[in-house]
Amino acid sequence: MSPRLRRAALMAALALAAALLPLTMERLLPFLGGFETWVADYRVATLLPPEPQHPDIVVAALTEETVARFPYRSPIDRGFLADLLRTLEQKGAAAIFLDVLLDTPTEPAKDEALRQALADLKIPVVVSYGDGAEGATAAQVGFLEQFLPPGLRAAANLRKDPYDGVVREYFTAKALADGTRLPGISEALLTKLGRPAALPEGTPIAWRGAKDGATPPFRQFPAHTVAVLPPAWFKGKVVLVGAVLLDADRHLTPFRAARTGLDSTMPGVLVHAHKLAQLMDAKAPPAQGLWLSLLACTLAALVGLLLGRMEVALWLRTLLGLAGILGIWVGAFLLFRYQAVMVPVITPSLALSLALWMADLYSGRQEREQRKFIQGAFSKYLSPALLDDILRDPAKLQLDPKRRELSYIFTDVAGFTTIAEGMDAASLSDVMNRYLDGMVRVVFRHGGTVDKFIGDAVFALFNAPKDQPDHAARAAACALELDQFAQTFLAAEQAAGRAFGVTRIGVHSGPASVGNFGAELRFEYTALGDNVNTAARLEGLNKYLGTRVAMSGATASLCPDIPRRPVGRIVLKGKTEPIPVYQPLSAEDAASPFTQAYLAAYALLEAKDPGALDAFESLAADRPDDGPTRLHLDRLRKGEMGDKVKMEEK
Repeated sequence: MSPRLRRAALMAALALAAALLPLTMERLLPFLGGFETWVADYRVATLLPPEPQHPDIVVAALTEETVARFPYRSPIDRGFLADLLRTLEQKGAAAIFLDVLLDTPTEPAKDEALRQALADLKIPVVVSYGDGAEGATAAQVGFLEQFLPPGLRAAANLRKDPYDGVVREYFTAKALADGTRLPGISEALLTKLGRPAALPEGTPIAWRGAKDGATPPFRQFPAHTVAVLPPAWFKGKVVLVGAVLLDADRHLTPFRAARTGLDSTMPGVLVHAHKLAQLMDAKAPPAQGLWLSLLACTLAALVGLLLGRMEVALWLRTLLGLAGILGIWVGAFLLFRYQAVMVPVITPSLALSLALWMADLYSGRQEREQRKFIQGAFSKYLSPALLDDILRDPAKLQLDPKRRELSYIFTDVAGFTTIAEGMDAASLSDVMNRYLDGMVRVVFRHGGTVDKFIGDAVFALFNAPKDQPDHAARAAACALELDQFAQTFLAAEQAAGRAFGVTRIGVHSGPASVGNFGAELRFEYTALGDNVNTAARLEGLNKYLGTRVAMSGATASLCPDIPRRPVGRIVLKGKTEPIPVYQPLSAEDAASPFTQAYLAAYALLEAKDPGALDAFESLAADRPDDGPTRLHLDRLRKGEMGDKVKMEEK
């Protein structure tokens, strides 16, 4: 599989995981599901689209004023109910649902009147039925079955959420003790009207919106006023008769999310009105089930992955993630308001957040792998300081040179070109790899940056790219250790019978432009400027001065604690001003009697004292191989005085 396909497959797997995990969490953690449900309830309570009152459903409400007309509050006066049913039929009602449980005997004459009225009605009618499952006693069940013929019975049960007791879904049928199925109110009524309709058990109720804040979804009249109301208000309507009281048959519905007190509950007869309206209008339920939730979570996860893969600052990615979550909520609320579609918001929000987090983790893993690759690929070429700086801030790879104070080291192996011509490729590679590896390790140990190799030569920088206030001292100390390593390496090669040359080192400090120079397709990190050239020429001076390490006065002035001895004030070819040149020394060499004698002789030379000749004669006798001593002795013998030396060649 190609890397591109592998990345695409991984992104798809991350999106699916981020989509499925919130859905799983919602089922395992009840509070998540409860929060999602509450947000859905809030939309129902506040964002239902306005609708006119239902044209085919009327509620004859048994109100507080109605029951106040009777000698007893409960059961409802059976004689009144008998008259009400006959009146509704006379006024042309299409069908009647009596939401009153007739499970207790009252006054015999009134009971008989209601029984007879139910038997005489020519229009479809159904009456609430309950048995022991609803808590009725055996006597109550026996009376109800004797009083209410099977053909009039319907299940008035409401399906309540076991988590919070809220009615949100359809209850379609009740299983009776004898195994038969008793249909719910809405199904039984519509079947009798010749318009059979049903929804699966548990289908969400599509609550009907109100026309405005003052107009309820269904026309509702106090039951005791029906007799005096115009027949046109009932003709052809399905009339639901039920209690709209303060203390009976009230149930929690989604509207409780935005209402308090008595308004947070709904009379059972009105719940049945909403259910009946949904069936009569073939109105789709607002929630579309698991597939819609999965789709919403998947889309949100894809957005989260996209945001997580964006090459932007963390604060901006976080802000975009929050904007994405806000978009989910706003979109879901608008979709319900204008399309009556209930899209989840909690699980998609979690899916987006998880995907964003997963993408960030994946990007972090890729970045770590990239860092590892860069470190492995370039650690042999760049100093740890430069490499770490680039890894921390890739912007360092931009072509943005800056001028700053630096210290420089140039090294070169004397006569190596001639030596290399006598070696085969394998031998040359072996000796150079071992030599340069040792030189680079020394530079790295002192925090320097190896700018480049030029054949056997090494060019190193200090104070770039990282700030090093003590860059001059680092460079001087590094030069001394480079000299020690080179001498040890030379001795080992000679002992093994292999030719090698003396390493000469130049050290200088001063401002230069440092950064990435070149083109977009090829550039290198380096320093450019006259001071760089001066450092290179100091390395070449060693041949004339008879030294292995030549350090400029500019470097020496910045690190007064580095032991050294003056070699002379050198005027480089093409220059007019002399450069003080020093030879850095180890502490042991600096304290030796020879160095002390040299310093005294040099003071005479610097003062143009005639006694300088005798002093250098004495030094040469003591150490004839000392380069600076030979240099000044030869000059003094030619009659040259002072420590200023003018170079005639580079």
